[in-house]
Amino acid sequence: MAKKILLIEDEQVLADVLISKLQKEGYETNVAYEGEDGYRKIVEWKPELILLDIVLPKMNGYEILEKMQADGSKTPVIVISNSGQPVEIERTKKLGAVDHLIKTQFDPAEVITKVNEYLNAGQAGAPAPENQPAATPAAENRGIKILLAEDDKFLRDICGTKLIKEGFQVVEAIDGQDVAKALEKERPNIVLLDIVLPSVNGFEILAQIRGNTNPEIAKTPVLMLSNLGQEDDIKKAMELGANDYLIKSNFTTQEITDKIKKTLKIS
Repeated sequence: MAKKILLIEDEQVLADVLISKLQKEGYETNVAYEGEDGYRKIVEWKPELILLDIVLPKMNGYEILEKMQADGSKTPVIVISNSGQPVEIERTKKLGAVDHLIKTQFDPAEVITKVNEYLNAGQAGAPAPENQPAATPAAENRGIKILLAEDDKFLRDICGTKLIKEGFQVVEAIDGQDVAKALEKERPNIVLLDIVLPSVNGFEILAQIRGNTNPEIAKTPVLMLSNLGQEDDIKKAMELGANDYLIKSNFTTQEITDKIKKTLKIS
């Protein structure tokens, strides 16, 4: 029987990504977007592990942990928070949380790894969860510049952080008009391009790149990164000259990194 995981998170984009990844791993999932509903589902649905945000409407994560502690609940809770302040981490641990992940510093794949570790920790022969040392950025990635065109701050932060950890240089653009300026000024080796952007959408930007009078800019590899997964959107992007099309909810930042390396022919 599939193990049950409850996600209590008010950021829709993050919730969708994590739920998609957990379901692909074979877990049964449930989600709550505010604290009171989250606590009710803890009591009624009885999950085997909880992923818990701290800042929530109606009832915050601390209050949920306090109620669980008062109930004598032993369900493991992994906190997912925007803050990495030691005082917050210490408080959540005292309230029974087994781990604390900072949103801007984790890859969704790392959440899956943590979930697998804690749910399997009680099985015979399974290793206890432990913090892994940070990987050293690959030397072959240094000097490679990536233009990340994304207006969603959360996605921009987690993707940018992952790429920097991998040793890449990252230039960010939020507005469609900023992308054209960054292409001229920064001359990136590759572009990660969202479709829905302010001012100028990704399709128009892609057409501008491929039609640029400077051949170096015109041939810049472009990976489309979007929530739009309709066949027409994918077909349009590929016809305009995209090198690949990635649907945000289907790819972790590690998989995006792998796509970049493959496109640039980096081992």
